[in-house]
Amino acid sequence: MITLTETAAGKLGGIMEQKGMQDTHALRVFVKGGGCGGMQYGMTFDTAREGDEVYEQHGMRVIVDPTSMFYIDGASIDYIDNLMGGGFHIDNPQAVSSCGCGSSFRT
Repeated sequence: MITLTETAAGKLGGIMEQKGMQDTHALRVFVKGGGCGGMQYGMTFDTAREGDEVYEQHGMRVIVDPTSMFYIDGASIDYIDNLMGGGFHIDNPQAVSSCGCGSSFRT
């Protein structure tokens, strides 16, 4: 399971509301090959497909496909806002290393 902080859920909910997607879409979290670490995180707004895990946290529906869940099970997603700007941060306990940008990793 992926843990979504209340801060991240609130930020994502606001984005979905601006786009008029709050009733039809959910947050899809996925992993794909690429990046300097070998695997990259991705997030998009999508609808569930057959075989996806779907659950809700802090009012936000989250979708993860089985292959991605293998690589990111137990990860947490937070939204960090600081002087350098804001952004989503994924903390993945399965990653043995990650690149400086924080968007790619190796298991």
